[in-house]
Amino acid sequence: MFLLLPFDSLVVNLLGISITVLFTLLLVFIIVPAIFGVSFGIRKVYMKTLLKIFQWATLRIERGAKEKNHPLYKPYANGIIAKEPTSLEEEIKEMRRSGSGKALDTPEFELSDIFYFCRKGIETIMDDEVTKRFSAEELESWNLLSRTNYNFQYISLRLTVLWGLGVLIRYCFLLPLRIALAFTGISLLVTGTTVVGYLPNGRCKEFLSKHVHLMCYRICVRALTAIITYHDRENRPRNGGICVANHTSPIDVIILASDGYYAMVGQIHGGLMGVIQRAMVKACPHVWFERSEVKDRHLVAKRLTEHVQDKSKLPILIFPEGTCINNTSVMMFKKGSFEIGATVYPVAIKYDPQFGDAFWNSSKYGMVTYLLRMMTSWAIVCSVWYLPPMTRQPEEDAVQFANRVKSAIARQGGLVDLLWDGGLKREKVKDAFKEEQQKLYSKMIVGNHEDRSRS
Repeated sequence: MFLLLPFDSLVVNLLGISITVLFTLLLVFIIVPAIFGVSFGIRKVYMKTLLKIFQWATLRIERGAKEKNHPLYKPYANGIIAKEPTSLEEEIKEMRRSGSGKALDTPEFELSDIFYFCRKGIETIMDDEVTKRFSAEELESWNLLSRTNYNFQYISLRLTVLWGLGVLIRYCFLLPLRIALAFTGISLLVTGTTVVGYLPNGRCKEFLSKHVHLMCYRICVRALTAIITYHDRENRPRNGGICVANHTSPIDVIILASDGYYAMVGQIHGGLMGVIQRAMVKACPHVWFERSEVKDRHLVAKRLTEHVQDKSKLPILIFPEGTCINNTSVMMFKKGSFEIGATVYPVAIKYDPQFGDAFWNSSKYGMVTYLLRMMTSWAIVCSVWYLPPMTRQPEEDAVQFANRVKSAIARQGGLVDLLWDGGLKREKVKDAFKEEQQKLYSKMIVGNHEDRSRS
């Protein structure tokens, strides 16, 4: 029989004690509070401590940059080029007036008009409103996490040591802890929803399903060290409605679902995601589509309409932008969610980028790489605003209603309201956008001709 040496036995005992203590701490300070929806305030103390460290680091960087006479910050501006909201006709008139010294008297085409479109094209290239919405926003102060401002340079040994210590904490302590919590939350979600799914339909099943979902999502929130502030919770979505929100990250789902009970909408996946979806739908009426069904707009609208017409079913959670935007703007909402005539509950989500960049650039990072970046950040800090419910007015079409909801979300979240389609992240500009400018210019010329002939 093989006998362990005293040293080996001591190592095994210490390892066992360490695992037991770690599991006990996780159970007492994270899992149990997640079950009951309470918090001991540890994350807020952690956030305040980080803020003080960031402030010290920023002051040290500024002092070092001043001593070396090195420009630290770029001048802040909303855009590279100052623009005023004017129409195409007004701008062409002003250009002709400044060039000829007289007002626009002739409606015919002038060769100088070409320069207007050349200038607009160059301005668009220099100050692209779309492309810059799909890159991480640059920070004014270094968060000891990543070089979000490329003007930062080596300042001092103490600051470098502090950054190295932060790397060790994030990768050697926070990352393993967060992976363990994420694994716990996902395992409990699959197991719990599968068990609840075997119960007969009724209040008991609905009660257990709700609390299993909330518990697991709250554990996953803690796996990201997410610190969330919810505002106006009396406006939270209710059954038979649609919850729409701006979209920055896949974790938007976890952020909202840890405070409410929603029916999810999405395409059926394979692998681990497919296992989670199949387990969830047993306990809750989520709306999953096959890959071939997603492209059928009428089928999707029919399934959503049937769901919201049943006032006993959970509110549907939808992100109408269809892609992730970098936490600075809200882009065009797809009209499908606003055509079915349900009450819409707008929600605005705004992340604090100084603790970690929540934006997922799916064109640059895969899901695994993105999750690694999230779990090695300091924390995820965000605010969520529940806006009053909105309904479609008699004179509104679906596009107008979608734009009104989008404007309300942008205004509340302090985001830029853009009319551009988020699909431009991967696609070329549609011919319709080009033709719109051509139609405006043609209308100006033809309209002026008609006015002159009448006179």
